[in-house]
Amino acid sequence: MKFKAFVTDNGVNLLERRFLPALEKTGKSCHLYLTRDHALFLHNLLNGDGVHSVAQFRKEALFHDYRISSNNDDRIAFAVDLSLLLRALRSAVAIASEYSASSSTATRLEIKLVKKLSPNSTQSMPFLTLETRGYKSAVIQDIPISKPLSRAQVTELQSALDSAQNLPPTLVQVPDSNQLLNLVDRMKQVGDVVNVFISKHGDLSVQVSTTLISLGAEFRKLAVIGEQTNAPSEDQNLSAQTRSSRSISRGDGQSVQVSVKHFAKSLQCHLARPDCAFYGIGPQGSCLTVIFQFFIPGTRETDKSISLHCRLPVLDSGSG
Repeated sequence: MKFKAFVTDNGVNLLERRFLPALEKTGKSCHLYLTRDHALFLHNLLNGDGVHSVAQFRKEALFHDYRISSNNDDRIAFAVDLSLLLRALRSAVAIASEYSASSSTATRLEIKLVKKLSPNSTQSMPFLTLETRGYKSAVIQDIPISKPLSRAQVTELQSALDSAQNLPPTLVQVPDSNQLLNLVDRMKQVGDVVNVFISKHGDLSVQVSTTLISLGAEFRKLAVIGEQTNAPSEDQNLSAQTRSSRSISRGDGQSVQVSVKHFAKSLQCHLARPDCAFYGIGPQGSCLTVIFQFFIPGTRETDKSISLHCRLPVLDSGSG
């Protein structure tokens, strides 16, 4: 199997300044899955623990002169330590800046899969290599990776990815996550479980409760995508708890319980600088899904070359 490409300036900006810092908060390591058309960073898709996250890029968003080949339909996947990849990428950026300051020749950043003998070993090991090329010299950084996944494992990963693309029937838009970010830090001091309620008429509430204290926030009349209904007028002046209970009884609302720790990790995706986020609950309360939307710079048009979403495992199916 072979893979090599040159990382574009836009690709460096997306990875080094935005996505890798965000993804590292989800988990130290993930699978990097490369296909003919896409590069994907996948967290926890092959096990049921933790936050499932999928960051997908069209190859043109990150690379040029992209070349990949394998006997598995040109698909390659392996585990990589994101902190090592981010450190190497930042080092490459710094080296490129030094080259640019001392030479008019443009530097190029090549990324490729290689096999090398590691120190004190007689067996070749796989590495993801970053090579920063200047006019007269090059700096090479080798990032150790796992043995590439077998054909059966790649098939399993692709099946898990296909399943992870299923959307909840109702999504509500939260245009600003700052309030949730501020709230989740206080939630950690109160409890370990957060109850999330979402209705088809645009209500979202999050709450942590103990016998002594309740802490939460409610968003009302949010934009709704998918299945939606009008809020009953008789519910307008009721408390949030009463309205959510009535909504669940009518079948136009759902609630689930998720880990506060997982909820906090999903909010760290704001480091990727999405333009807005959508929250939804899977069918039969199977998971809490958070989808982040990115616009083409200077427009309100969705950038279809980039996507990022998380699925949080449910601790209890709650109600509905």
